[in-house]
Amino acid sequence: MRVAAVEGAKARADYDANNIAVRKNMERLRLLRLAKEAEQAAQPQPVKAKAKAKKTAAKPTATLSEWMRTEKNSGRMT
Repeated sequence: MRVAAVEGAKARADYDANNIAVRKNMERLRLLRLAKEAEQAAQPQPVKAKAKAKKTAAKPTATLSEWMRTEKNSGRMT
């Protein structure tokens, strides 16, 4: 039983040491993130110019008689 208690204590110590290391790393990363966010907030954001709308050429519309003629010539109207 004494061996199991010693092994259990070692395992618990390893577990606790791993948790401490993880928390330290998380704290370090959090501080880096906060510093980066503060630096970005201090810098003014560049103003983006709005893109100009492209002018599209108007398609010439076909008249009804032209449409009927193309339909008849294509074989659709019988």
